Amino acid sequence: MTKYEELLDEAANAQISVDEDYHFKSALKGLYIDQNIALSDRLDTSAEKACVLAEELGHHYTTVGNILDSSDFGNAKQEHQARVWSYNRLIGLSGLMKAYLHGCRELYEVAEFLGVTEECLRRAIECYRAKYGIYTEYEDYYICFEPCLAIGRK
Repeated sequence: MTKYEELLDEAANAQISVDEDYHFKSALKGLYIDQNIALSDRLDTSAEKACVLAEELGHHYTTVGNILDSSDFGNAKQEHQARVWSYNRLIGLSGLMKAYLHGCRELYEVAEFLGVTEECLRRAIECYRAKYGIYTEYEDYYICFEPCLAIGRK
């Protein structure tokens, strides 16, 4: 089962309907409104759909009200919370470690192993670097975020 299929199941279990082929007139990739998620018909891959669906599920779990006006600080903060939720749901420190243990060494290998896009993975790593600093420890491993992603055993 792909990450995208897992997220579709999660949405169904939370009684959230998902329109997987919505035609937005703008560049919007996804939208969450009142137990409904619309995904753009321009999303090409399962990985891309997973990244957008996870963020929209993040809105379900972490945001309140209409936050479409990104110039509002409160809205921007809620948008960030939804993205962080999606990064943790899709990737997380445990996912980075599992990819390393699976033999993934290049960014594209990690993204493929986790079922996400490289862009989503890069943004998640930036988010983790902002949260943890240059590196963090997870179980018996260290995870370095600078100058590039590196994982090793303590």
